[in-house]
Amino acid sequence: MKLSRRESVQRRHRRIRKKVNGTPERPRLSIFRSNNHIYAQVIDDVAQNTIAAASTLEASLRSELSSKATCEASAAVGKLVAQRAMEKGIAKVVFDRGGNLYHGRIKALADAAREAGLDF
Repeated sequence: MKLSRRESVQRRHRRIRKKVNGTPERPRLSIFRSNNHIYAQVIDDVAQNTIAAASTLEASLRSELSSKATCEASAAVGKLVAQRAMEKGIAKVVFDRGGNLYHGRIKALADAAREAGLDF
């Protein structure tokens, strides 16, 4: 039986989350990608709270981007979430690709976050 793309992503995500856990010293950079948007959150799983977040839904990014479903938009979100995490004193994170393949928009976001100063 062949799984749909969404089922494959969910299965990979469950497998990854068994191993990846965010701590106060090294929180988790979690990515969610839909067809139209991309979302990134820095999460402390111990305290169960979000430290920083960014997405293509934000007004500041919407005005400067022509399309929200491109590598350029993902890179802008990666840079923004990294800046917000650095302001809160977070420099090291654990990367959680959310079951998506490390390719295209996910890779663009990760590379931009690294360039902005996050270490993972």
